Parts: sequence; C-alpha cells; structure tokens
Amino acid sequence: MKQLLYIAIVITCFCACEKVIDINLNNAAKKYVVEGYVTDGVNGVRVRISQTMNIEDANTFQGISGAKVIITADGTTQYVLSESTTKPGIYASSSFRGAVGHTYSMYVQVGTDTFSAVSTMPREVYFDSLRLQDRVVFGKTRRVPAVFYTDPDGKGNSYHFIEWRNRVKESTIFVRNDDNTDGRSLNIQLVSFSSNSDDDSKQIKKGDTIRVEMQCIDAAMYKYWYSLDAGSTGEGMSATPANAVSNIRGGALGYFSAHSVQARTIVAD
Repeated sequence: MKQLLYIAIVITCFCACEKVIDINLNNAAKKYVVEGYVTDGVNGVRVRISQTMNIEDANTFQGISGAKVIITADGTTQYVLSESTTKPGIYASSSFRGAVGHTYSMYVQVGTDTFSAVSTMPREVYFDSLRLQDRVVFGKTRRVPAVFYTDPDGKGNSYHFIEWRNRVKESTIFVRNDDNTDGRSLNIQLVSFSSNSDDDSKQIKKGDTIRVEMQCIDAAMYKYWYSLDAGSTGEGMSATPANAVSNIRGGALGYFSAHSVQARTIVAD
C-alpha cells in the first residue's frame, strides 16, 4: 500500500511541474551566398549570387542583381562578368576558358559588401571510364555507377563527382582525396541516397542514361565539399546541419573553385 502511495505522489509531482515551453524561432540575419567556378571547359566561368532564406521562405533561387563580379587570372588579366538578362543573379562570360595550373581570383561587390576568393586549378587526372556495377542493398541487387581512374604518384589530389540520371542531378555529394589511395588504379562506386534506398522507383533501370562529371579540385574545395556533406548528414558528432568550410573571404557563404572537367555517359542495358 505504501508503495502505491509513493508512486501516486511521484506522478502528481511530475504533472504539477509540467510546463509549456515556447520556442522562439526568430529569423537569423540573412547572408550572401556566392557560388563560383572556373573550369577548362567551354564557357568556363560562372558566379551565382543569392541570399540565405528563412524557414518560411519559398525554396526557390532568388538571385542578387547589380553586383560587380571580376575574375583575375594569375594576378594580371581581369575579366568582368556580365549578369544574365534572363536569370538574375547569374554572372558569366562566354569568351572565358580556364587552364590547368593557373591561379584565379574572384572579386564580388554587392552594395557596400565585398567578397573574394582564390583557387588554383590542379593537374587533370584522366577519367578512364564509367560503368554500372551490381551492389546488394537491403537484400536487393542495385545497379550503381562506378568510376575508373588512376591516381598519380604523390599525395594531394582531390576529386568531386556529380551524377545525373536522365538529366536529373543526384543530390548526394561524392568527394574523395588520395590520402589512402595514392598512386593506385581505382574503381569507385558512387553509392547515392537513391541507390541506397529500398524504393524500387529510385533505382537505375534499363534504358536510363547515366552521366558522371569528374572534377579535379584543390584542397580547399575538398574541405568545402567534405564538410558540407558531413554537416548535412550530421556526421562528426553533430546531429544538425552546419555551414561548410568556405574559402570565400568577407563573410559570405559558398565557394569558389578552379577545376578541370571531364564527363562520361552510359546507357543502362
């Protein structure tokens, strides 16, 4: 009887101490987001400028118009980028093409705010081939893209891969360096959120067109993509998303990357 009375008292205390917690979701101060790149491909420069959004904002790109954007090659030749007439916030140049081994600087001015970054385009590592391989996920056989390349001797090479299926970009971040694979011939499976799903509709099927772009990136960009991936998935003892380690000076989020570009395409049979 005494035990039942004790339990009743404890329950009463917990109920009496119950309190409604009002969480104040104040909007954080907005920041500029600058995403820029220089590549060795045709039309090889683009800078996209936007701002962070609040939770209740529509999830659509709102470009920032009227910015001044300059790319400098090797500290000498300057290229002033023009804003797109159809896509506000997108700045580019049709006559620009980057080259391996050269250093590029980006300067952005938005009102009284200025942002800058520097990136050197690393040597290009040949993208040997793209294939589809079987992988067992949740007891089911899935087909995943596999990239083949040979890492050159000497550490310091980093890679970023982007996958499209039927022209739809995969959201998974694929980034690697050669800390543990220096000088080796590699077969890297791109295991995405889609291929790791037990949803059959998200899997590669016969007739699907798979395209993979391989970028040879510098160490700063490896750190950016790696930290963005770890932050978005809550890795590294973090349960919440975190900002990536940006190479942009001045307080903006985002990145500036000088990288080579190679792409391979395959049709699933």
